Amino acid sequence: MTTSQVKQETRILVQAAAAVCEDKKGEDTRILELDPVDSGLSDFFLITSATNERQAVAIADDIEFRLKRDFGAYAHSVEGRRQGEWILLDYVDFVVHVFLTERRAFYDIERLRKSARPLTPAEFDAELKAELAEKTRTLREKVPVVAKAKKAVKKAPVVAKAKKAVKKAPVVAKAKKAVKKAPVVAKAKKAVKKAPVVAKAKKAVKKAPVVAKAKKAVKKAPVAAKPKTAAKKTQVKSKTKAKPVAKKKSAGR
Repeated sequence: MTTSQVKQETRILVQAAAAVCEDKKGEDTRILELDPVDSGLSDFFLITSATNERQAVAIADDIEFRLKRDFGAYAHSVEGRRQGEWILLDYVDFVVHVFLTERRAFYDIERLRKSARPLTPAEFDAELKAELAEKTRTLREKVPVVAKAKKAVKKAPVVAKAKKAVKKAPVVAKAKKAVKKAPVVAKAKKAVKKAPVVAKAKKAVKKAPVVAKAKKAVKKAPVAAKPKTAAKKTQVKSKTKAKPVAKKKSAGR
């Protein structure tokens, strides 16, 4: 909360307390707007007079009740309630003084606070209304500017994203195409590399049975040739041996 907002809320509380003083027939009610250099912590003094102790206590009690009920404001400290001659309600930003008439004249706070600006409740009320009206007018003037600024802020990221999207669109399209083509290109390259190998492998597969058969035939060929030559030799030997036996038999006869 800013300083101006705090001061405005304090003014509203002071106005409400002054209204209670008027309702309870407080006399010569004054609001002192204290000098910031000389005031310390408080900004305002609200001073009113009562004709007797009972009236002074009634004014103080009603101020406490209304500020608590309507604004949730509680007095930081309360002094002098028991005697009723000078009741002080300290709300930090403003202080309420409820005096008996003779006590007020004796202490004469207005004279002690010469640097303060005295105001009647009516004058204070008029100043507060003028201040609130000025603030309302200023806010109304700012509303279109604020609305435009908010719209501009909302649109800014959208426009920036749209521009980035437009710039990135060709790149994204190319990237997507590259991603789609990548596996195809990789497969094509692998196929190209494997083509000679595959061709050789296929030829080898086709030749494999022929080669195997040829090898088996070569291995078996000498073995098959040997038995035939051995058979021929045995036949020759048998013929040569048989002839002499026949000749011997014919000679005996």
